Amino acid sequence: MKKEPLKNNVNDYVIRVFDSPLVVDAHAWDDLLAQQNVAGTLNPFMRHAYLAAMHASGSASPETGWTPRFMALYVGEKLMAACALYLKVHSYGEYVFDWAWANAYQQHGLDYYPKAVVAPPFTPVPGPRLLARDAASRVMLVKALMAWCEAEQLSSLHLLFAADDDIAACAEAGLLLRHTIQFHWKNVAPTLVASPTALTPEGAGLAWGCPALQPLATTKFKDFDEFLATLNQEKRKKIRQERRKVAEAGVVFRWSRGADISAEDWDFFYRCYERTYLEHGNAPYLSRDFFEHMANTMPENWLLFVAERDGVPMACSLIALSAETPTSDGRSTPSETAQKTAYGRYWGALERVDCLHFEACYYQPLQWCIAHGFDSFEGGAQGEHKMARALLPVKTTSAHWLAHPSFADAVERFLEREGQGIANYMEDLERRNPFKQTQ
Repeated sequence: MKKEPLKNNVNDYVIRVFDSPLVVDAHAWDDLLAQQNVAGTLNPFMRHAYLAAMHASGSASPETGWTPRFMALYVGEKLMAACALYLKVHSYGEYVFDWAWANAYQQHGLDYYPKAVVAPPFTPVPGPRLLARDAASRVMLVKALMAWCEAEQLSSLHLLFAADDDIAACAEAGLLLRHTIQFHWKNVAPTLVASPTALTPEGAGLAWGCPALQPLATTKFKDFDEFLATLNQEKRKKIRQERRKVAEAGVVFRWSRGADISAEDWDFFYRCYERTYLEHGNAPYLSRDFFEHMANTMPENWLLFVAERDGVPMACSLIALSAETPTSDGRSTPSETAQKTAYGRYWGALERVDCLHFEACYYQPLQWCIAHGFDSFEGGAQGEHKMARALLPVKTTSAHWLAHPSFADAVERFLEREGQGIANYMEDLERRNPFKQTQ
């Protein structure tokens, strides 16, 4: 596929828009991505291989309502900034819900679709969205996005689950900010040290997103029992009861990582994944071919748990893993300082067993993270029930631009009210912190 012609020149920047991730230089993209990760790891969902697989497999393509328009800024031949931009004709697979905005447009005789989204498809995981070599290039990329959307007569631009640097650039460019809550686990125990009054300030480091929660220790848990010992009695008892129910049902787990995940296990995983979607009345977002790409191009980023009973597979969960930033020669070397993160992604079961979901999607991954020295586990979108499993609330942020001035004003007022509601919700969640309250 051809790349689109030059769109504009701003100062020394040349702006190019590509109609497929497959024509974007993979090495240049991943090199730029590596520069966004000060913790020494790559966000797997922004790797070129991940985005290319979405398109090549037909999972995120014009046919499914995700039309790629990857934007890149160059100075000469040097890639200075880039982002994964999609034209959307619906709001599925985004997890930052704007259906009410679309309905309001329709009620006033206006078209909300197509709109522009900057995010990896079907992936509600916080991370870098505006890949840039410096702050100036990042701000320039935001301005280029806004100008391009205006020239294309799009209703709006949405950057979803963006990193702090991206949010700062968007705020400088005048975009509206929207907050949501996710639930993450860290491999150290927190304690309640003060009464919170507001959300963590923009750009502040996360202590589970809660101003009141600070690390109790700096060393990781040595095993699952030590982790359990930091929880209050009610939650500790509940987790043990849930795990006991699964064990008494005769269910055992095995795990495989990377290239050790067999083709048979990938097939079994997809059978479970597809069934889960169909049981909820929907076709799965991702095709079997997408996961074939994952197995072939970035196996190191995947961890599979398979539940068996009497030696027969009956359920599974697929976890994504961060990868260490490669060196200049393309190799990854172990680093003591690299922050290692696991991401809960997909699960499915062929049989119903009480508490099996909690075991497959939380307790097995947390136990594995502790055993392998991982720093954190991110549980995905929504899910207040995750707090009972020691995943604590974290604020995530998206940025939005609407072309219609009156609607932009209305959305801004809505976001102010919604933001206060999110702040109150966060305070309520903090009061239900599952850890022991050590002062």
